Amino acid sequence: MKKKVLLWIGGIIGVVLIGAGAYAYNVYNKVSKTLEGVHQPLEREASPKRTEQPSIKQAAPISILLMGSDPRGDERGRSDSLILITLNPTLKSMKMVSIPRDTYTEIVGKGIKDKINHAYAFGGVEMSVNTVENFLDVPIDHYIEVNMEGFKDIVNAVGGVDVNNDLAFTQDNHTFAKGPIHLNGDEALAYSRMRKQDPRGDFGRQMRQRQVIQAVIKKGANVSSLANYGSILTAIQKNVKTSLTQEQMFEIQQNYREVRNSNEEIQIEGKGQMMNNIWYYVVPEQSRQELSKKLREHLALPVQ
Repeated sequence: MKKKVLLWIGGIIGVVLIGAGAYAYNVYNKVSKTLEGVHQPLEREASPKRTEQPSIKQAAPISILLMGSDPRGDERGRSDSLILITLNPTLKSMKMVSIPRDTYTEIVGKGIKDKINHAYAFGGVEMSVNTVENFLDVPIDHYIEVNMEGFKDIVNAVGGVDVNNDLAFTQDNHTFAKGPIHLNGDEALAYSRMRKQDPRGDFGRQMRQRQVIQAVIKKGANVSSLANYGSILTAIQKNVKTSLTQEQMFEIQQNYREVRNSNEEIQIEGKGQMMNNIWYYVVPEQSRQELSKKLREHLALPVQ
């Protein structure tokens, strides 16, 4: 009798383990297909700002350009937000530099000076990466492009996000109270787009964008989100492109997880200026060089 009971219990455990294994395989299989679908490498093999490509497998310091694109109909649109992230696993730290979209700089490959977000309209991801790289004089090893209009699908897929709002305002028919608030997809998009009512202008908007992005990452990394992994993967596949391969993403998750222990958010110093009746954000050369030095040191590169 005892033997039959043990066999019965063992059978139940076996069924559960097989089911769990099948579920895990199904999740892994769908994740792999999604990551393969969003992979879109840069045309260049490596950054001209490096002598050799850094190894993610060996946990070398790396940089990633996060771009929020704003397509309009059949047009490519502009990069609505630009955030350069540098990761140094040895120092267990990361730096996030929000680049004002009106920053006046050379558009690499176009031969003109213009607003930095126009690089995307002129030449897509390639021109944006080359332009930001030239402006900051640091290598950009990888990029992640997110369709901002579709970003709301990702927020909804993780069940919404929680942020701490420091300014009460209304945007796109959504009212946001001051203090801790929960945002669904549409609300998160409106929240991250507002800048005209903020006395900090574009810097306030950049701060809210970072809040939402960090909240999505935190929520998506939570084990409870696995229950809705199908919706999350669908939203990612529709709205994200990146030069990172599946293997590199897993290696970053494994080798760079402690960089979140120290996160510095950097604001680029400059001032607004009218030129030919167009408003630009002009960054003094000294400020640009000081920022470049700081980022190069964090990437363990020679300071020029």
